[in-house]
Amino acid sequence: MNVQSESGGGSRPPGIVVTVLATWRPKFLLLPPLCVALGAAAARWSGLSFSTVDALWVVLGALAAHASVNGLNEWHDFKTGLDAQTLRTPFSGGSGALVALPSAAPAALVAALLLLALAAAVGLLFMLRQGPALLPLGLAGVVLVVAYTPWITHWPWACLLAPGLGFGPFMVVGAQLALTGQHGAAAWAASVVPLAGVSGLLLLNQFPDVDADRQVGRRHLPMLLGRPQAARVWAVLQGGGYAGLVAAVALHALPVAALLGLLTLPLALAVARGALAHADDLGALLPTLGLNVAYTLATPALVALGLFMAAPR
Repeated sequence: MNVQSESGGGSRPPGIVVTVLATWRPKFLLLPPLCVALGAAAARWSGLSFSTVDALWVVLGALAAHASVNGLNEWHDFKTGLDAQTLRTPFSGGSGALVALPSAAPAALVAALLLLALAAAVGLLFMLRQGPALLPLGLAGVVLVVAYTPWITHWPWACLLAPGLGFGPFMVVGAQLALTGQHGAAAWAASVVPLAGVSGLLLLNQFPDVDADRQVGRRHLPMLLGRPQAARVWAVLQGGGYAGLVAAVALHALPVAALLGLLTLPLALAVARGALAHADDLGALLPTLGLNVAYTLATPALVALGLFMAAPR
């Protein structure tokens, strides 16, 4: 199959700083700003106000949390030997940065932990300002970052839902709490969109990793059910996300403009068709994985846009 190549023979390895930055997987860090924007949009539509500076601080904390879990994942995968076995694609298998420069592993671990501390510090700052309502979601987020790779990836259904919970309720509702000190039906309803989308994103991205993950004791749905059945789970999960969005509008928890998120339905159908048709043909599956990334980013962005459009002026 067509996979990303390792560093070319004879080329100089990257420096430690570049390697550590690569373990954060920067090209995948678009999700936190979108999820924070969704929480902020839900707050605005609900008539709650906040400052742009505060929103930028929340984005910083969310980015730090995401980069931290990526960095810890890369460090664990390097230490267990998984990175040396996996076939890397543009969407799975990690960056391979620590394989290229093993001496950077201690620095990568320290950086990931410092990022987690930064995310926790931002959360503490807002909790001191807004009150303790943010504490349960904040603590749950820290536990998720620390536990995801060494423990959660060994429990198939927890492994499915954990990413969606992190980017859905934890980040969307957490953003509104941090910005306003309040949470309501709009934020919880909007959080269903990234819950379904991000869990589905990680689910399909596990397809190329099945054989390598099995070697280090991981257990996720493509291993438990097989790739074709896991593709059906993806379709059901996204159907649930769309159904939740429509139900929230019908119940007036979200405005009609939030249905802009339905514009990605053709993209979701294309991903479902590709995943079902090529579940066990990983080379042919790669374009579908790319479409899945686009779908996962576009849907919350469109819902957030709809909420901002419908917000009182």
